[in-house]
Amino acid sequence: MTAPLRRDAKIVVAGFLASGTVHLVKPEVFEPLMPDWVPMHREVIIYSGIAELACAAGMLFPPTRKLAGLASAALLAGVFPGNVKMAVDASRSKNVPFKAAAYGRLPLQLPMIRAALRAGRS
Repeated sequence: MTAPLRRDAKIVVAGFLASGTVHLVKPEVFEPLMPDWVPMHREVIIYSGIAELACAAGMLFPPTRKLAGLASAALLAGVFPGNVKMAVDASRSKNVPFKAAAYGRLPLQLPMIRAALRAGRS
């Protein structure tokens, strides 16, 4: 019998559902996060939103949870450079809430990756 999805993995699923939806509906929100070396910013944003939604859906269903957990961890690692860029950009801003959000996201990546990997093992 497959174990139910852990609470931390449910948080990753909810985050992916929300973020993936925003990627598709308002991709311009993510354009400032894109490092210059990434080609085709808009397309990468759209495809990463689709990937987030697919990973979220995959983690919800036991037959696809292992693959989705691994894919989710890889996706979180892959978007980390964008989060670093956001923090660097925020450091030049006078917007304190933006700085707090940008820097607050960085240490959250590791627990989210761990939650995705745990989901894949359940």
